[in-house]
Amino acid sequence: MPVKVSVIVPVYNPGTYIEDCVSSLLRQSLPPDEYEVIFVDDGSTDGSPARLDALAAENSRVTVVHQENSGWSGKPRNVGIAAAVGEYVMFVDNDDYLGDEALERMYDYAVANGADVVVGKMAGRGRPVPVELFRQNHPHATVENAPLIDSLTPHKMFRREFLDKIELRFPEGRRRLEDHVFVTEAYLRADGVSVLSDYVCYYHVKRDDAGNAGFQRFDPVGYFKNLREALDVVEQYTEPGPLRDRLFRRWLRNEMVERMRGRRLLALPDDGYRRQLFEEIRGVVVERFGPGVAGGLPPTQQVIAALIAADRFDDLVAFATWEAGIAPTAAPLDVQWHGDALRIALSAEYASGGEPMTFPADGRATPLENPPRDAAAAAAWVVADTVAAFEKATVDLLLRERSSAAQYFQPVKFTRESVAAGADGRVRLVLHATATVDPATAAGGAPLGGGLWDVFIRVKLGGWTKECRLGPVPRAGQTATSPAVAGGRVVLPYWTKPPGNLALDVDRATKRLGLTRLTAADVTVSGGLLRAPLPLHVPAETKVLVRLTAGSVIDVPGLLSPAPDGSGAVLEAELPAADVRGSAWRVQLSVAPGADEPRFLTLPLVLRVRAGRILARRAAGASLARRLARRTRRTLGTMLGKWTSGFTARKA
Repeated sequence: MPVKVSVIVPVYNPGTYIEDCVSSLLRQSLPPDEYEVIFVDDGSTDGSPARLDALAAENSRVTVVHQENSGWSGKPRNVGIAAAVGEYVMFVDNDDYLGDEALERMYDYAVANGADVVVGKMAGRGRPVPVELFRQNHPHATVENAPLIDSLTPHKMFRREFLDKIELRFPEGRRRLEDHVFVTEAYLRADGVSVLSDYVCYYHVKRDDAGNAGFQRFDPVGYFKNLREALDVVEQYTEPGPLRDRLFRRWLRNEMVERMRGRRLLALPDDGYRRQLFEEIRGVVVERFGPGVAGGLPPTQQVIAALIAADRFDDLVAFATWEAGIAPTAAPLDVQWHGDALRIALSAEYASGGEPMTFPADGRATPLENPPRDAAAAAAWVVADTVAAFEKATVDLLLRERSSAAQYFQPVKFTRESVAAGADGRVRLVLHATATVDPATAAGGAPLGGGLWDVFIRVKLGGWTKECRLGPVPRAGQTATSPAVAGGRVVLPYWTKPPGNLALDVDRATKRLGLTRLTAADVTVSGGLLRAPLPLHVPAETKVLVRLTAGSVIDVPGLLSPAPDGSGAVLEAELPAADVRGSAWRVQLSVAPGADEPRFLTLPLVLRVRAGRILARRAAGASLARRLARRTRRTLGTMLGKWTSGFTARKA
């Protein structure tokens, strides 16, 4: 078979961090003879060269190239391109990894859409990744109709013929932002770019030792010299006007303004480095950007850009101090199952200094005084503009898988409300939202995978786009809602440990499902029909599998139905009385009977046949566990009481 994809991995002293990368590449769903992996060792001094040579000796699809250290990733990637034989090349960093189906999905998507470049959905484990770009699939994206420019890392799939045709290679040597130069030109010269958003293809990982090349403190002079080269590419392939301004805005926003705002600026060492960085940024702003570039930024970023251009460093620091105290809050109002979906009602707004942020009720949008006379005037302008633009405020709900950071937008409906805040005529700007989470489609149209999913709220209000967790839960409602059977999985909404944020447990919970509360008195067996009430939400009759175990295994079909009184579900299963004689049979339940490896939940029941009748009693282990739990709670309560009394006596 011809090679469809060549994966190119530059390697420099990754240590054990390369293992996840290697594993993900070897378990790709694309057939082994349809892709190759080329590791380019850039003069590593750890054990990586020997590790990779051994890997290549065992795997015909793996090639290793050794070279002297070049100082950065550009040359190793170019060497990999020269060695590649695949129709497409895919760049992966040695401390990142791919989703198991990434190569197959991205290649098929590229062929289906005739793409020169495919941008696969990214997840950031401790690292920021684009969010808006991956709201939905975009088979025919351009820099004009999609925020492609938000993603300039090289971790994409490129048609090899396209790279050769336009003679595109990475800048080499000890430098920064070589990927910006390469990817920007690819976007601007490609005949087709496709964005694949319904599957997480690339996991961008921050190393625990912060050893990623991009996390090292950089030389501002060299960094912004290299940044100018990316701007040169934009100027070469675009005409002056709105499009060029919009593309330039990406570097102004991400590489300059965002470094000079809020907590990020205040966290920079105040040993001269902060000021040096400011001076280099100011040089680019004054030299390269016309008024149309900053004019399209949100209000807060416009203010920062104006203060940079006017050489107002002290006001910039003061404005950052004010902005650092602003954060979004999201309060849960109701979490309930409605049919197959979970409905989450919430309110969201911004807080300042830990208190709800208030605004003048008559805020008006006015042209920015360029620059504002001081930090206080800058803050006042942002606040007034936020009120005036409130009708454009939005709120989103995202589910983020805890272990991988894969995240997906959920459908949301919302309204906006100005709430009176005191007698001085000020108001709070509040967004009221209801999100719908259907576990069968919540992962970009696919079912949620097993694991823990945290709920995040993304608020766009005025000059800010910020995220927060949904919580804390009010003291009056410590449980979210009942677990549900949805899409062949058991989904438990729950509140995390204090402060108590909403999360979803998919196919992992056991004790928290409440199954242990089932007693023998709740269960009936009549004519061989087992009926047991379970604290599970089921929207409709659902086929399940009941497993009986007593040395041997008996599987029988079952049915979960909504309880008539709405209290949960009723399990029904026809038991084979002739087959269950002579032993005590434990009862287990699987809500995904058709799965290759179904997951079973253990019910606290034992079944026996006596006098021709099947009787149910509570399993001894379950009763013991409940007694031990009660005893532990009593013991802890007694100990706490004695400790408190002793402490009070000593204090007196």
